[in-house]
Parts: sequence; C-alpha cells; structure tokens
Amino acid sequence: MKFSTVEEYGLRCILQIAKHQKENGLTIPEISELEGLSEANVAKILRILRLGGIVEAERGQSGGYRLSRKPEEIPLREVLYVLGGKLYESDFCSTYTGISTICTNSIDCSVRSLWKNVQRVIDEILGKITLNDLIGSEHEVDKIVSEKVESVTNGLELKVLR
Repeated sequence: MKFSTVEEYGLRCILQIAKHQKENGLTIPEISELEGLSEANVAKILRILRLGGIVEAERGQSGGYRLSRKPEEIPLREVLYVLGGKLYESDFCSTYTGISTICTNSIDCSVRSLWKNVQRVIDEILGKITLNDLIGSEHEVDKIVSEKVESVTNGLELKVLR
C-alpha cells in the first residue's frame, strides 16, 4: 500500500500553511520554495484542497492561502480523503471484477471483509489526528501520534474482546 505524491506533497503543503496560519497566509511561490516543489505542482494541490474546503485563497497584494478552520479542527482523515480518497470505497467490488461484469466473490467475499476492516481502523486513527498534531519536531509529533494510535488500537482491542 502506497500513498501517492499528491497525498504526500499535499500534506506537506498544508502543514506549511498551518505553520504560518497567524500570518497573511502563503503564496504558491512561497510554498513551492519552502517544500522544494514546482509552482505548477503546488498550484494543482492547492486547487484540490480549496475545492475540498480545507484551504481558502485570497487574491491581491496581501493574498495567499490559509486554512479554512483552525489546525486543531481539521482531521487528517479529511485532508487525505480530499487529496486521494479512501483505500476502500463502497464501489470497490464493482471496480475489480476481472474479466466478468460482476466479481465472482460478490456474494461471499473474505477480501472485502479485510478491506472494510482495514478502512475502519484507518478512519479511526486519521480521525483522531489533526493538522495541529503534526506541527512540531519529529520527536514531538511522534509522541503525540503514537499516543493517539495507541488509544485507538486499545479501543479496538476492547471491542474485539466483547
């Protein structure tokens, strides 16, 4: 399983915006320089984030891109789904039918069960982590994210034991 460059670069761009939130926002050239990405790539990513309601753009001399909400109000789940969608979507089975018009396992599918449950865990974890949690040093962020992942996985273990 891999994330695309749109998701990776998008997350990096939005974190730059979050770090500079108290200022007038950041322009495409500024984000491009901070992240070492082409302006065209940054513009494409910011368009996706703007259409997804994650960032706002202001034109003019003091314009730039800002978050649409406070960093602590934006879960990573929302950002990553705007950038690339979910790993498992409800139309998953109709997408992977092989040479048939419907999947041969459409009635009883153990693989579908796997992907639905993996998606549930991903949703839980990414829903707990906000952009604000990723602002800081790698050590600080690792501590915060590890605690949130542990709290989610411990909760999942309790559900399984019941």
